Amino acid sequence: MARHSFDIAVLGGGPGGYVSAIRAAQLGMKACVVEREHLGGICLNWGCIPTKALLKTSEINHLLGNLDGFGFAAESVSFDLEKIVKRSRDVAGRLSAGVSHLLRKNGVAVIEGHGRLRGPGTVSVERDGAPVEEIEAPHVVLATGARARTLPGLEPDGERIWTYREAMVPPAMPSSLMVIGSGAIGIEFASFYRDLGAEVTVVEILDRILPVEDEEISSIARKAFEKQGIEILTGGAVTALEPQGAGVAATIEADRETRRIEVEKVILAVGIVGNVEDIGLEGTAVEVDRGHVVVNSWNETGEAGVYAIGDLVGPPWLAHKASHEGVICVERIAGKETRPLDVSSIPGCTYCRPQIASVGLTEAAAKEAGHEVKVGRFPYLSNGKAIAIGDDEGTVKTVFDASTGALLGAHMIGPEVTELIQGFAIARTLETTEAELMETVFPHPTLSETMHESVLDAYGRALHF
Repeated sequence: MARHSFDIAVLGGGPGGYVSAIRAAQLGMKACVVEREHLGGICLNWGCIPTKALLKTSEINHLLGNLDGFGFAAESVSFDLEKIVKRSRDVAGRLSAGVSHLLRKNGVAVIEGHGRLRGPGTVSVERDGAPVEEIEAPHVVLATGARARTLPGLEPDGERIWTYREAMVPPAMPSSLMVIGSGAIGIEFASFYRDLGAEVTVVEILDRILPVEDEEISSIARKAFEKQGIEILTGGAVTALEPQGAGVAATIEADRETRRIEVEKVILAVGIVGNVEDIGLEGTAVEVDRGHVVVNSWNETGEAGVYAIGDLVGPPWLAHKASHEGVICVERIAGKETRPLDVSSIPGCTYCRPQIASVGLTEAAAKEAGHEVKVGRFPYLSNGKAIAIGDDEGTVKTVFDASTGALLGAHMIGPEVTELIQGFAIARTLETTEAELMETVFPHPTLSETMHESVLDAYGRALHF
């Protein structure tokens, strides 16, 4: 069995793991990544990237079905599902190869296999069930990610009941499907399949969809999705899934009533659980709470020299959060001046149609935290660029502290908000006040003008509404 020494070893090659290793190499450390499946992790291979390729396709299909509004006509428009899926997989493959190149470029060793902690400063690596390498490293970063959560009695079978993996590579377009869970993953799949023609039902156990978003944005989103023909059932729990003909019969309990719905496929999107098993945590001081590793603000676990980042350590479960945690963790190890990650300033994006994005506190959370707030809103239907591109459905909402003018939160629904939200994320990072935002010149005609007008509206100064 081969033995090698490194300054830092990273278990997992996802967006948290490979970024950690690259940053360590930049800081002069000898680094390695242990990866058992594919570089880029779930995000790049089975999440963020390939789903966006699929959603772009469904967006195009929606546009092709509404050409008349732009002065075009087309007949016999159709799509090839096999090609759609292949394009998505090709995009993922291209980027995974890119991660491999980046690691080589930075001198990071990639060790294929399953890594486990084997005592202080030691990691063992297995391949095909046999030990192949032992790594010595004073610093070990756990970046093993997470997997789809399942519920008792609602276990996926890969054929009729899908997780996100099966939903991304459908062998045929289902005529109908049910999505259980209305977070970002569930809503994105609901949007994708609806825009390709499937009848879609979304079931959410809570009283509203997209529960982490501002309540007002959730309400606007629901109306938009229902207008598209998506059936939404909130406050309902799926208690049973049974084979029925070529499909599935779902039993739903809601408002003390029982409802039965038959669909061809079911997608489970009820959250994720950290990959804490079989990585050698037994006998260490690493604490696991509800399926996730407990860390402090520097991503240190209870075991000296062992750190954890990304989905493994809990919400928000976002690739960009994992990457930033990795950088902060490694810079701390290297003795660089850094500061803990401000989770409240991490933007979240949902790439459905219409898109949804947010950063900071919701209006309700701001009030619960004791803030007296000023709230601004501006509709896309009053924005020239939105009208010109034929997509004027949406709203921008901003929440400010009434006494200090601090931007507490921003919440957006509409075209390209997943790109626009970064403007508010920067404002939060720089601790920008309402005065500075109002003094900022926004270019015309752009969708970003909705952001400016929302700020102005919070202070009674909106110009175009």
